[in-house]
Amino acid sequence: MHPLLQLRGVSKSFGRAVALAPTDLDIRAGLTTALIGPSGCGKSTLLRLIIALLPPDRGEVIFDGKPVTAENAQQFRRRVGYVIQEGGLFPHLTARANVLLMSRHLRRSPQEMERRLQELCALSQFPEDALDRYPTELSGGQRQRVSLMRALMLSPEMLLLDEPLGALDPLVRSALQRDLKEIFSHLKQTAILVTHDMGEAAYLADEIVLMNEGRIVQRGSASELRDHPASDFVTEFINAQRSAKF
Repeated sequence: MHPLLQLRGVSKSFGRAVALAPTDLDIRAGLTTALIGPSGCGKSTLLRLIIALLPPDRGEVIFDGKPVTAENAQQFRRRVGYVIQEGGLFPHLTARANVLLMSRHLRRSPQEMERRLQELCALSQFPEDALDRYPTELSGGQRQRVSLMRALMLSPEMLLLDEPLGALDPLVRSALQRDLKEIFSHLKQTAILVTHDMGEAAYLADEIVLMNEGRIVQRGSASELRDHPASDFVTEFINAQRSAKF
């Protein structure tokens, strides 16, 4: 059985700056993969290449056995949920309208949308009586829960999260980490998480992909990276995150 997502020789440069060297990567269905590394290592660029927000200079992204192209990118994105830092909610829409945006665009029935919305409120522990509030009337944690519900509304086959918890205070972040882990497990969700926090990656991910200077330097479990580092950089990166427990 082939992986759900495959990258084959994917690369990206901006002028003379190499953001991502030619990269191969397989993502297996039902698992959470964390992309981690220092700022500017290429992890967010890699995520944007996966979701076709950026075209690769070379190589191809293959989803469910088929290459993602400019022609099928829009259809592909409907099969993928995307959560960004601070939620990326439309400020002029209520929480309800933000979550239902694509479902309404696709003309799903009101009954189907309401049923799914109730399921997601329960799953994400978002209070239904807050659905008619605007983003400025919600806390940071609530905005991220709305963003997560929006990403899950169409039951995506893969979920991409680009540092979704980075702007939250520690207590809210910890609560959302626990909720995300339960959601991923409950849904058996294939997820790719970009983070700069090794503790978060170790807690949430089945596999960690450590990057540096546009390249994958090691992949494996948190304990494998800690106990069997592939280079001095891996050791230095882990030692630099002294608060991480894994």
